[in-house]
Amino acid sequence: MAALTMAGLLYTVLALWSARKFAHELRGHRGHVAEFAPDVTLLKPIKGVDARMYAALRSHCIQHYTGRVQLLFGVADLDDPAVHEVERLRLEFPAMDVELILCPERLGSSGKVSTLLQLLPRAKYAFVVVNDSDILVSSRYLERVMASFADPIVGMVTAPYRGQAMGRIGEAPRIWARLEALGISTEFFPGVLTARYLEGGLRFGLGSTLAMRREALDRSGGFAPLLETLADDYQLGARIAAAGFRVALSGEVVETTVPAYSWRGFALHQLRWARSTRDSRRWGYVGLGLTYCVPWALLTVVASGVALWSLSLLSVVLVARLALALSVGIGVLRDGQVLRDMGLLPLRDCWGLLLWLWSYAGDTVVWRGERFRLRSGRLETIS
Repeated sequence: MAALTMAGLLYTVLALWSARKFAHELRGHRGHVAEFAPDVTLLKPIKGVDARMYAALRSHCIQHYTGRVQLLFGVADLDDPAVHEVERLRLEFPAMDVELILCPERLGSSGKVSTLLQLLPRAKYAFVVVNDSDILVSSRYLERVMASFADPIVGMVTAPYRGQAMGRIGEAPRIWARLEALGISTEFFPGVLTARYLEGGLRFGLGSTLAMRREALDRSGGFAPLLETLADDYQLGARIAAAGFRVALSGEVVETTVPAYSWRGFALHQLRWARSTRDSRRWGYVGLGLTYCVPWALLTVVASGVALWSLSLLSVVLVARLALALSVGIGVLRDGQVLRDMGLLPLRDCWGLLLWLWSYAGDTVVWRGERFRLRSGRLETIS
C-alpha cells in the first residue's frame, strides 16, 4: 500500500509541475491576442433541453469577434423541445446567421456524429467549431480560440472547462453534482495537463471545444470514421494530430452544466466517462489507478495499524493533493466551487478509485437514454 501511495504522490507532484508549466505559458500570452479572426461556422447538434441551455446558446451570439459567424443547429426531430430554444434565439438575434437544420438520418450508433455529418455540408466557412449545447462561453471566446489558428500548423484548438453544479429549482446543488464538478476541476483536467506535458503536446480533443480547420478535418478523415465511437472528441483530436497538425490548448475556459443528478444518474454518467477513457487510452488508463494517492494513503494507515509513519505519509499526501486542487481548480480554471467543496476531496478521490475498478467490470454504457456495448472503442447498440 505504501508503494502505491508513493506512486500516487509522485503523480501529484508531476501534475503540479504540468499545471505550473501551462500557467506560465498563459501568463506569457496574456494580453496578446493575434489579429487573426477568420470566418467560422459553429456546428451544434441539439437534443432535448438542458439546464441553462438558452443562456449557453445565447452566449455564442454576443461575441466580440470581427470575423463572420454562422451558427448551424442540427436536430433529428422537429418536435424536439430544443427547437423552441433555437427559435427564441433567432427572434432575439435576427441579424445573426442562425439556421435550424433537420438531420433525420441515423447514420451510425452515435446520434451526435450523425447530426454533424448532415450539418457539415451546410457550413460556409473554412473553419468550424463543434461544442455541446450546454457550453457557456465568454464574449471573447471566439476571439481567443480562433487566434491560435494564426499558426498554420495548428489544425485543432480545444479548451479547458469547469462544471457548474446545479440544484433543482430553489434548492442548493446536490452532492452528486458537486462531486462531478469537483472531479472535473481537480482530477480530470490535471490529468489532461499531465498528459500534455508528458507527450510534448496535446494529442486529443475535449468536447467543450473542437475548433478545426476544414483542411485538417478533411485530412483526418472527417466525421464519418467516428460514427461508431463513444469518445468522438478524443478520437477527432487524435486523428488530426496523426494527420500532421498540432492540437492547441487554449487558455479560454468555458463552462458546462452539471445537472441535479440522482445517485443513479451520477453513477451512469461517471461510468460512461470512465469506460470511454478506458477504451481511448488503454495503457494510460491502467496507470490511472495509481494516481489516487489519498485512498491509497488511507488504506496504508489501516494496513500499518495506524503507525506514526503512515499518518505522516497521509499528511504529506493531503497537502500535495490540496495544492494540486487549488493550483488547477482555482489557478487555471478559476472554479470557485473548489473552495466550497474542498472537504469533499477525499470522498471524490475514493469514489474515483472505486469507479476505476468498476469500469473494468463490464462494457455497457448509457448515453442520452440509450444503452450501448463498447467493443474496442466502438459502440454497439443493445436492443
